[in-house]
Amino acid sequence: MVEGSVKSYVIEAIARRISGDIVFSDEPGSALRKWREYFGVSQHDIARVMGISSSVISDYEKGRRNPGSKFIKRFVLSLIELDSRRGYEKVSVLSRTLNVPLESVLDMSEFDRGVTVSELADLVQGTVLTPELHTDRVVYGYTVVDSLKAIASLSGIQFYALFGTTPERAIIFTGVRAGRSPMVAVRVSPVKPSVVVIHGPRRHIDPLAIELARLDGVPLILSLAKSVDEMITRLRSKSVHPSPYPPVA
Repeated sequence: MVEGSVKSYVIEAIARRISGDIVFSDEPGSALRKWREYFGVSQHDIARVMGISSSVISDYEKGRRNPGSKFIKRFVLSLIELDSRRGYEKVSVLSRTLNVPLESVLDMSEFDRGVTVSELADLVQGTVLTPELHTDRVVYGYTVVDSLKAIASLSGIQFYALFGTTPERAIIFTGVRAGRSPMVAVRVSPVKPSVVVIHGPRRHIDPLAIELARLDGVPLILSLAKSVDEMITRLRSKSVHPSPYPPVA
C-alpha cells in the first residue's frame, strides 16, 4: 500500500534522534565526527554532498566552528543520502532501536498543525460515535494499522511505538468487524491515543466498543470511507508534512 511512507517516517525519526544527539552534546564537533564515522563516510564524501569543502567539515569536527541547526540538518540529511546509496545499511540497524512494527503499520505521519476530532472525522469520512467526548480535542499525527496483525502480534512495547513522536495522535484500526478487539487493546494499554478510528466492512459497531471508549475517555470515530487507500489518501493530502527523506525500496 504505502509501505514506503512508513519507512520514510522511521528514517525521519532516526534523523531527529541523530540531530538531537548532536545538539545536546557538550562537544557537538565530536558528535558530528562520531556519526560520520558510524555511517562510514569520509569528510570528502559528505562535504561533496553538502556542497562545501572538506576543510569546513574538519573545522566543525575540531570545534573551530559551532554548528547551527541548519548545518546539522544538512549534515544528517547528507549522511542518510549517502547511506541510501548503500541500501540503507546503517539506517536499517538504527531502525531496530525504534521498534516500530512495520508489518502491522500501513501509514504513519504527523500533521503540520493540530487537527480536532471533528476535522479528523471529516478527513476519514466518518462519524463520531462518542460525541460527548471533547470533539475539539486536538491530535498531531496518525497511525493506520492492520487491526488483525496488530492485535495478534504486537507486544506492549511495540503497541507503544505506534504513537510515533507523540501520544496526542489518532490510532486508526483497519479491517475491523465489530470494534471490540481494538478497544480492548486500547483499554489494556498504559498509554492511550487521543482518538481511535475504526474502519471495516461492517457499519454496525459493538456497543461494548463504544462503552470501552467512554470508559477511557477516548473519542471513537467510525470511518465510512470506501477503502483504506481512499482514507489514507485523504489523510495525507490534508496538512501533512511530506517526508524530505528518500523512500526505502
